[in-house]
Amino acid sequence: MPEDEERAGRVAALQEEIAQLQRAVDSHAVVDQAIGVVMAWSGVRPETAWEVLRDVSQNTNTKLREVAEHVVRWPRGGGLPEQVRVAMGAAVRRRVPAGGRVRPRVRNTRALR
Repeated sequence: MPEDEERAGRVAALQEEIAQLQRAVDSHAVVDQAIGVVMAWSGVRPETAWEVLRDVSQNTNTKLREVAEHVVRWPRGGGLPEQVRVAMGAAVRRRVPAGGRVRPRVRNTRALR
């Protein structure tokens, strides 16, 4: 009986580890997609898009995955929450090289809302 309990405990621990790994993979995928959206919108490089998402997360006190989910929904008509929109614009502006111009590729400003 103690062996069965030990085995059951190991199985439960492994199942939890698998669930955590799956959540991490899912989260990584949505963050990668959001990086692509930020790149397409702002014209910044991938590293900069990652920094923008990280800054938005920190400055809005929102989990990175949640910020990424908002950003990924945004091009399909799911407007950005005001706080995320403002923080994202500010984060992109902070990273524009001196003398350089990075313009959002979105022509319709309503797309930001």
